[in-house]
Amino acid sequence: MRAVSLLALSLALLCAGSAFSATNVKVKTPLGTVVGVQQGDVDVFKGLPYAKPPVGELRWRETVPVKSWESGGARIADAFSDICPQVRFGDPESWKEGMSEDCLYLNIWRPHKAETKAKLPVMVWIHGGAFVFGSGSVDESVGTSFAERGVILVTINYRLGRLGHFAFPALTKMHANESKGSYAYMDQIEALRWLKANIESFGGDQKNVTIFGESAGGVSVHSLLSISDAEGLFHKAIVQSGGGRDGVLTARPLSENNVDPHYPESAEQIGINFAEFAGVKGTDEKALAQLMALPFEAIVAGGAESDPDTSKPIYSGPIKDGKLVQQTAETAYKQNMFNKVPLMIGSNTAEVPAGFVNAPSKQALWSTFGEFETDAANAYDPVDDRELDEVLTYVNTDKVWAEPARFTARIFAEHDLPVYVYRFGYVPEALTGSLRYGAPHASEIPYVFNNLDARRGNLPITEADKKVASMLNAYWVNFAKSGDPNSETLPEWSRFTGKSSMLLKVNKAGHTRSLPDPTTERLDAVEKTVE
Repeated sequence: MRAVSLLALSLALLCAGSAFSATNVKVKTPLGTVVGVQQGDVDVFKGLPYAKPPVGELRWRETVPVKSWESGGARIADAFSDICPQVRFGDPESWKEGMSEDCLYLNIWRPHKAETKAKLPVMVWIHGGAFVFGSGSVDESVGTSFAERGVILVTINYRLGRLGHFAFPALTKMHANESKGSYAYMDQIEALRWLKANIESFGGDQKNVTIFGESAGGVSVHSLLSISDAEGLFHKAIVQSGGGRDGVLTARPLSENNVDPHYPESAEQIGINFAEFAGVKGTDEKALAQLMALPFEAIVAGGAESDPDTSKPIYSGPIKDGKLVQQTAETAYKQNMFNKVPLMIGSNTAEVPAGFVNAPSKQALWSTFGEFETDAANAYDPVDDRELDEVLTYVNTDKVWAEPARFTARIFAEHDLPVYVYRFGYVPEALTGSLRYGAPHASEIPYVFNNLDARRGNLPITEADKKVASMLNAYWVNFAKSGDPNSETLPEWSRFTGKSSMLLKVNKAGHTRSLPDPTTERLDAVEKTVE
């Protein structure tokens, strides 16, 4: 958001003297000069715009690339941008603070003076948050450890909630040649295009880009793997707890009701529901103009995903418009319509205790497997001695994350692509009493980034924590560099094949080894219900 003239920058350099020059780093890009900050052995560039602000007439429009810094001046890149409008997770009272629709920015961490050395691998983090919260500026995704290992780490913001996924009949008719619906994916693709055009100025290799994300970020990676517009913009992919099957944060039909068993209401119908919720009547251009004029606070609406008075859904999630998003990732994989790149994919051992599958008893839970309820009972509770909460946790984990990850891995392996599957189960010593069943959703992120201070709860950092974090960070970096996570200093991670189903297991204590998937019987029971 800040640009200064070259004259002003020169005066600042003169006034600041050696202290300024020792801690600030200039990079010349096709868009103009960028001034970042050196932090030890890492250079950091924050708040770089990759697109025009999606405000005014650009709300709910295709992402428009940024052309140059204002007036051709140097851009000071020492502060994060505003985050995209959202309700902050766990902090609903401060949700309007530091956010705006002018939020399409990215951040770069690189080894100091990387542009003077060989081109470096690039890793692009796509944050999670159910597509309704999160940003590229949270503490857990700081890229210092990645940069210290010789890669360039990039984090991005993208539009969220109804600003990121929205459809409405009059909106569909306007600008008929444009893609509709999933503006979040359009943002992600534009960020990758920006990097292809500019990352070499920072010392990065535009031909060696790895995208990776967790939860909704993992779903985004699946989507980018199956969206033709993203082809050639990345060369490896990592999915952390991102599923792979239809039904959870996958693509809802744009305009037709009852054509998808997972999503009986179309995105347009949900847009109409939201208009009614917001006091806007009709579905014509006049109604659309009223929606376009709403302040973002009214669109975020406190994070409401359904109308409290009518219970009608008012948020769609990702949308299949037939142009940008032509099919779900599962369909694309089955039809051989996906970007063929090396893949790392996995999940945690105890993602969530319930939510997607709920049941008041174990027998009721087995009955959700239909004709395969006996198979489920034998797989999850062979001697009938486990608590309901335990088996609910495992069923939810397997149905939403572990089995879909295996499905995806098998598809990639069938095409002889390098595939590496992991199962993360590490639990910090201080939490072993409360996390009895394993590692919950998103708990691997601070270990992947080696940012242990960012863990929730101010946990003490133990030697075991440090070992797991260093190991995971190294695996991720190795994969980004070569498509193979292995090195001589790490436990061997065997490549996945459909026959072997080998994965890397990180157990509760942090012990790590490759082995055949120990939950195969459970995943087979789940697979029978979806195939």
